[in-house]
Amino acid sequence: MRLSPAPSLLASDLGSFRRQESVFITLSLLILTALLSLHWYFSSFWGRPTVLLESAIGLYAFLRILELLWLQRLKLPLRSSVVLSLTWISIVLNLTLASILAVLTDREDTPYYVLLVISVLEAAFRFKLPATLAVVAFADISLFWQVRWYFGKHPPLDVGEYFEAGITSLVFVIVGVLVWMLVGDLRRKENRLASNVLDLERAREKLLREEKLAAMGRLSSAIAHEIRNPVAMIASSLATAKQLSGSERDEMFDIACDEANRLAQLTSGFLDYASTRPPTPTDTPVADTVAYVADAARAYASRKGVGFEIEAPDQLMIHADASQVQQALMNLVLNAVDASPQGGTVALTGRFCDRGAVIDIENAGPPIGEPALARIFEPFFTTKPRGTGLGLAIARNIARAQGGDLILADNRAACVRFSLILPTPNGKS
Repeated sequence: MRLSPAPSLLASDLGSFRRQESVFITLSLLILTALLSLHWYFSSFWGRPTVLLESAIGLYAFLRILELLWLQRLKLPLRSSVVLSLTWISIVLNLTLASILAVLTDREDTPYYVLLVISVLEAAFRFKLPATLAVVAFADISLFWQVRWYFGKHPPLDVGEYFEAGITSLVFVIVGVLVWMLVGDLRRKENRLASNVLDLERAREKLLREEKLAAMGRLSSAIAHEIRNPVAMIASSLATAKQLSGSERDEMFDIACDEANRLAQLTSGFLDYASTRPPTPTDTPVADTVAYVADAARAYASRKGVGFEIEAPDQLMIHADASQVQQALMNLVLNAVDASPQGGTVALTGRFCDRGAVIDIENAGPPIGEPALARIFEPFFTTKPRGTGLGLAIARNIARAQGGDLILADNRAACVRFSLILPTPNGKS
């Protein structure tokens, strides 16, 4: 939320105002501390600081420290009128303190007028140019007033002091105008940057919407393509069966039944991909999960004479939804069995890694071809004659829903390895 819609305020929110005001307060206190230390060090020239001078400095420091503590506890944004009032109070306080300390020093050259530069800087940061020049004018007038007051009390007049006051006042003008210009340029750049960021955010949202629509279009096209083929085969087989009899007719019915089963499998796979339920994570031993999946897939693997090698440390645990992880692993294991050569072996290995736990599924089949590598996780993409192309997509969705991931870790001859990365009970993922 902006402190004020007026462009005269550089601070656009509570945080920036708090930081900016804290810098002014800290800077004024540091300068005042340095000036008082110099006053004591050169007391032979300026005289010892009086109790009244030290009291004035102490009161000022106390008020500014209170303001600093108040700023740190401030939670709600301030109205622009409050911010402007605080700024004017701070400026007037610095101008007044500089004049009081100059009088209490009672010397033609007083170091405490350095405090006036804080008022000039604060005006240049917060106000438009006319108000900034007005503060500079007050600071310059106070310089000439101090010279006149001192030599009215300690004649005769030294004209050179007016010349020095004029040089100092010119420095104040330069500082005030230069800082005002720099702050104005910074404000314009910040406004342009904010506008550009807003435009980029809008463009990003538009691109995301368009990408989602494009993805939906691609997915719809893929679904229509995959469903059309078995439906066409069913319709063709049934139409042909009407004209046949005996074993030929039974063959057409078998084809229709196979295609219907394929269509049901495709539909189930798509539902699994599109509507994965939110996971219910529990602490589960990796060894038990891997052994369960291997036992469930053993009958399928035996048709090709494929065996399993299982290795997982007993202490390796995952914090994930056990049933979903089993589903993902089953898809990966069945893919590995299909890719393995006759009589080959599928290795299931659990291990620790810096991201949590990893379950490697490795087969000794040929590497995945270069054209297919970029699309292996794409829904409905498959190199199998009768595959649905959803197994890897479903497995990766499940892994990411748990806070993990699924990657192709190795792809070379006789070593194709997918790595299922899952979080562990200690929070790693």
